Amino acid sequence: MTVANINTNHEAQIRQLISDQQRAICAKDVDQIMSHYANEVILFDVKPPFQTKGKDAVRQIWEDCLPYFPNSFEMETRDLTIAVNDNLATAHWLFHFTGEQDHPAMKMWLRATAVYQKNQGNWQILHEHISVPFAPETSQAVFTLNP
Repeated sequence: MTVANINTNHEAQIRQLISDQQRAICAKDVDQIMSHYANEVILFDVKPPFQTKGKDAVRQIWEDCLPYFPNSFEMETRDLTIAVNDNLATAHWLFHFTGEQDHPAMKMWLRATAVYQKNQGNWQILHEHISVPFAPETSQAVFTLNP
């Protein structure tokens, strides 16, 4: 298999992992969500704390926030870009939640960046960064694609 074919296969695996992760989030399945994280994961989330270290702490973040999401929702992803080699990959994309239009979580777009590492043949999330931009002139968060 050529390097190009290997990288294409790795990229497909990362795309599948992202898709699986999003389905698990929409299902509010914490065990399935956590199955994608490395033990030594570091999360930079949209809400405090500034960083969360380790799989147990990330699990607690998910357990604390998922009850605030509506019972049924989906995720829309745009501009997914992946760079990958044999054991390390990065991805970045824009996403938002869709569903109950009046729910606060459905009203914002977020930015995601993730670093994946291959561990015993499986890709795992080593670092995840979720953020929203802000308007420096007002110090207000910008939640829409076209402010």
